[in-house]
Amino acid sequence: MTLLDGKKTAAAIKEEIALSVTELKKSGKKTPHLAAVLVGTNGASMTYVGAKVKACDLVGFESTLIELPDTTSEAALLDVIENLNTDPSIDGFIVQLPLPKHIDEDKVLMAVHPDKDVDGFHPTNVGKMALELPTFLPATPYGILELLERYQVETSGKNVVVIGRSHIVGRPMSILLSQKRAAGNATVTLTHSRTKNLKEITLKADIVVAALGIAEFLTGDMVKEGVTIIDVGITRVEDASKKKGFRLAGDVHFESTSKKAAFITPVPGGVGPMTIAMLLKNTLLACDRNS
Repeated sequence: MTLLDGKKTAAAIKEEIALSVTELKKSGKKTPHLAAVLVGTNGASMTYVGAKVKACDLVGFESTLIELPDTTSEAALLDVIENLNTDPSIDGFIVQLPLPKHIDEDKVLMAVHPDKDVDGFHPTNVGKMALELPTFLPATPYGILELLERYQVETSGKNVVVIGRSHIVGRPMSILLSQKRAAGNATVTLTHSRTKNLKEITLKADIVVAALGIAEFLTGDMVKEGVTIIDVGITRVEDASKKKGFRLAGDVHFESTSKKAAFITPVPGGVGPMTIAMLLKNTLLACDRNS
């Protein structure tokens, strides 16, 4: 069994990006600049945004963090987004989700200019992705493709089962893995909460991507020998034996599935670090387009 080490792979990608930034600076070109908008004080969101800012510093990017109170109106947030859209110094930006309930997330994501949408969520970029046109790929699926490619996991002609149909991970993942690309050419089945006989489907899978947000949902009896497992989930599970009172669990029951797996991602340290690395890669692409 081989661990698909996202932490190690992300570190290698960041080194590659840092070298590119050094070359840009040497040739007098613009330094990539990523901005992040954080509304409210959601603990997980603050942690994620903090990690993104730290990653920018590491690779030599400029970064801007805009922190707004959770009482910020939708109109005020849209004004901030429009300012970022028109600011030539900003190459790309993200609006950290989730947003407070009084703000329409779809309206906010639609307001981000597609050329600065380094999260890859805007319908224009999703459409380009589906049509295999050059665009920003959603960071988490992009990270999974990189992991599969760098660990030389064969995907061509393989049966892939994606569990979860979110617009952020499940659905784009199913599209990307079916396309003609290095980590692609697979036969993909997209499953979800209404899927019947899910176990029968996952038992036939060569690769399972679990992205449904239920802790330890995929168990050893649901997969076959030699399977590749990509665990996208991360949930805090109460655990009195831990100092913090909880442990982090993925959507996969690691102990039972890893006994059968040829390749598997850990949680934490698997898909998570890759997401930030690919966000940086998208920002580098945005800067290149702008120069």
